[in-house]
Amino acid sequence: MSRSLGLLSSVWSTATALPVSSGAAVAYRTVFMTIKRLVLGRTMTVRLDGGDITLTVTEFDSRLDVRGLAVGQLNDVRIAATDIHWGTHFFEAATVVLHNVHLKPGVPPVLVAAPVEVTMAVSTHALDAVFSDALPRLSGHVGDDGIARLRWARRPGLGSIEVDVALDGSTLWLRPRALRTRRRRWALPPRLPAYPVRVPELASGLTLTSLSLGPGSLHLTGGLPEWRAEVPGTRVDDVLAQLSVVGRPLNFTGWPRRA
Repeated sequence: MSRSLGLLSSVWSTATALPVSSGAAVAYRTVFMTIKRLVLGRTMTVRLDGGDITLTVTEFDSRLDVRGLAVGQLNDVRIAATDIHWGTHFFEAATVVLHNVHLKPGVPPVLVAAPVEVTMAVSTHALDAVFSDALPRLSGHVGDDGIARLRWARRPGLGSIEVDVALDGSTLWLRPRALRTRRRRWALPPRLPAYPVRVPELASGLTLTSLSLGPGSLHLTGGLPEWRAEVPGTRVDDVLAQLSVVGRPLNFTGWPRRA
C-alpha cells in the first residue's frame, strides 16, 4: 500500500500539467488495481452528504489502455453492487457505468465522467413499501411472472388487480388492466384512469429514464449528463487510507465539485 500511495502522489502531481508521462500510466493502473482489490467482494458503508449507503461491491472494472492512461484517460468504469441500503430504501442490485472517465489537469485535478448510467433493481418487498406510502390500504408486489399486482392489505385473499406500470419523470403511473380472483380473471376497460405513485428521491441530479418489470422485481434506469469532482492528491491518498481499514466507512462528505 505504501508503494501505491507513493506512486499516487507522483501521478497527481504530474496531472496538474500536460503532457502526462508514460510512467504515470503505469502508476494510474497500479492505483486502479489497488482500489479494485480493496473494494471487490467487500461489504462497506459509503458516507455521502445525502446520507449513508451500505452495499456489497461485486464488480469494479475498466478496459484500461496504456496510451489512454498516459493522458489520464480511464475509459468506461463499471461498478456493480448488491444488498444496497440507502436510508429507508433498499435495492437488490445496482450497476453504475461511468463513461469516458478522465482526469482533467488543473490545480487541483478534476475527475470527470460523462455521461453516467445507473440501473437499479427494486425488490418486490421494497416496492410494496413504496406502494404502501402512497396507497396505505393496498399492498403491491411483482410476481414471478413479472406482472405487478395490488391487493387489499387487510384481506389479500379477496383477489388482486393487475396493473401496468409506466414511468413519467419521477412518478410511477399504475393503470388497472385486469381483476383476478383465485379462479377467474376479468379484463378491465382500457380507459380506466391511472394512479400516480411518487418515486422516492434519489441522488441529486439523477434523472430516471425507463423501467421494466422482471421476476419479483422492478428495474429502474437513470443517469447524469456529467459527474465531476476535485481530486487533489491528499484527498485520494485519504480515500486509499480509509479503504485499507476494514469496517471503516468511506467518507465522501464535503467533497467539492465543479460545474
